[in-house]
Amino acid sequence: MARPILALIAPLALVPALFGCGPATPTAPLPVSADALKAVTANPGVSREDLARRVDSLFTATDAEETRALVVMQSGRLIAERYAPGYHENTRFVSWSMAKSITGVMIGMLISDGRLRLDEPAPIPAWQRPGDPRGEITLRQLLQMRSGLRHAEAISPPWKSDEVRMLFLDGRDAMARYAEDQPLQYEPGRKWVYSTATSVILADLAARVLAQAPDPESRRRAVADYLRTRLFEPVGMRSMLPEFDASGTLIGGSLIHGTARDWARFGEFLRNRGAVAGAQLVPRQWIDFMVTPSPREAQYGAQIWLNRTPTSGEPVLFPDRGPRDLFACLGHLGQYVLVSPSRKLVVVRLGKTQEDQLTPVSKRLGELVALFKRAE
Repeated sequence: MARPILALIAPLALVPALFGCGPATPTAPLPVSADALKAVTANPGVSREDLARRVDSLFTATDAEETRALVVMQSGRLIAERYAPGYHENTRFVSWSMAKSITGVMIGMLISDGRLRLDEPAPIPAWQRPGDPRGEITLRQLLQMRSGLRHAEAISPPWKSDEVRMLFLDGRDAMARYAEDQPLQYEPGRKWVYSTATSVILADLAARVLAQAPDPESRRRAVADYLRTRLFEPVGMRSMLPEFDASGTLIGGSLIHGTARDWARFGEFLRNRGAVAGAQLVPRQWIDFMVTPSPREAQYGAQIWLNRTPTSGEPVLFPDRGPRDLFACLGHLGQYVLVSPSRKLVVVRLGKTQEDQLTPVSKRLGELVALFKRAE
């Protein structure tokens, strides 16, 4: 009789193991710490715990290092703000390439003033010699990174990279001359090539039309005063500190410093299509142009990045979980100003993360943005 009894008991003994092979019970998320909750206002418009958890992950997750500042604004209201130890609301952070978007706005203002023209050849004297093919390059092509000028960005070894040479080596005292001396590599308008040097050319054009004299101090003062009176002060970006090279050219592709709150104010200005408190500082159509895809690269507009599937290469943002209308000022080492008009949302993340480690940071920012639904 022993064998039949064992035959009945054996299957019963397997029951716990079979249950163990079934679907796992979802693990409840860990409680949000009191410190994490402090970064979020009492009524942020979404789950306070979820938002605090997303913010916290950008500071505490090992794959998100090193976040130094995070600001979230929704409908013009500051709803989350957090800083790493050693940083605070009055710390100025370097823009790196976020400066390009400020340069793009400045050019739009000068076009609105009638001092520059979008679809005429860029007025660079060195390009105006008879037979010089660079004389065909338009301002539109410069803004959309399709000038055709020879340029190699972020290559290895770094000291051979054009932006490094221009910023720190043989071009550092006259950056615009370095950028404008480059020959054509492609027919103007035909190919998109990301270029920090292009933004310096745009900054040089601003100095040429604003300064009453060509000396470095006149150039520096004219552009600094124009940015201060036409953009920074009206928007409330009072911490902004632009850098200039020895020839008085704004380093408009990479070196404008400001607090995280002021970068958020710039994002709000862009979200509101160039308006502040009902005052239109730049035509709405100019912001629309900046966030329209370049003809040669769908994820880039005019001195600004777009949340679109790229024409070539890897996506810089997160188009697979979008919102489609999201655009961004982006800078080296993980500087982000994310703007979504449909969510009435601005997210600023500033820090120091190596370029090859930014994917997890972008993913976590995408998860934060996904908390917000389309505004009515």
